[in-house]
Amino acid sequence: METIFEYAQSLVYTLLGLMPSPHQRSSLEALLGLFLQAQGQAIPAHCTSKSASALSRFLNRYDWSTVGVIRATRRAMLNQVLRHLPPGMTTLKVILDLTTLPKCGKFAHLATSLPSEVGDDSATVQTDPWVRVLNGKRGLHLVMLYLVIGQWRVPWSFCIWHGKGHLSPVQLACKLLARVPKTLTHRFPVIVLADTEFGTIKFLQAVQKRQWRAVVGMPGNRQMENGKSLKQLYRTGRRGQQVRLVGMSTPLTVSWFWLKRSERKRELRFVVSTYPYSGVYLVRLGRQRWAIEGFFKTIKHRFSLHRFGQSTLLGLYRWLVLSLVAFVLT
Repeated sequence: METIFEYAQSLVYTLLGLMPSPHQRSSLEALLGLFLQAQGQAIPAHCTSKSASALSRFLNRYDWSTVGVIRATRRAMLNQVLRHLPPGMTTLKVILDLTTLPKCGKFAHLATSLPSEVGDDSATVQTDPWVRVLNGKRGLHLVMLYLVIGQWRVPWSFCIWHGKGHLSPVQLACKLLARVPKTLTHRFPVIVLADTEFGTIKFLQAVQKRQWRAVVGMPGNRQMENGKSLKQLYRTGRRGQQVRLVGMSTPLTVSWFWLKRSERKRELRFVVSTYPYSGVYLVRLGRQRWAIEGFFKTIKHRFSLHRFGQSTLLGLYRWLVLSLVAFVLT
């Protein structure tokens, strides 16, 4: 049986084979070496086998297939999951969440050019920066799709929020649902887990449309059809009861729990489901969403996801992809 080291080695050789020249193969090898040190300091200037300028050209200028790297990595991950399926009946958990890669400075190069409103002068253009402020945090905002099946934890896809006037994080999350591999969705029941950020009617309906089950956090001030808020159920209702939210045509199952915060404070959290789970089990499912939080901490502080400093949007995108590939290899 193939060991985990042999599997990782095979994937590395596959990725190196996608590079069009020996120079680019050595650059990819050097970058993966930096990421796989897993010290959170994968900066091109720290590389001893390649210059920082050579690695910068590899990321920002050279013509190699980023899509080919993504497809090869996904194919390898999916093959491993299917070869080592957990015994018995299980479910595919699809976790969606938003994370911010904090950034200071203007980052004018990380922007989309927009048509000028000043006239027809092509030299005068506006820019639409990707480094934005959202929920009080300034940086690059990623909506991540993370798969959990048995012992497997697989970062599958992500989208970058481009700011106001573009697709919202909820719309990006709905878009990511289409990228869940059908090889798995046809084989296992699917449970979609998401935070309060995605507790919208549009998101719940998008999950229901695919005949999947949604388990989503919901703010306590959300109104029900009877005019009351979810928070009022804490005193008068019971965990696991069916409720109808304003704007939602189908009933939802609701439960709640106390989340421990810093300084021994507690916060009342609500979670709803499109499937009639029991109140206790619904809380247990809702807590499993936190699996992606551990992934975010690992990928940022061990595999340098937040260390990007590239001069083009392509370089930024490639940096994010290679950081995720390094996480997969381990």
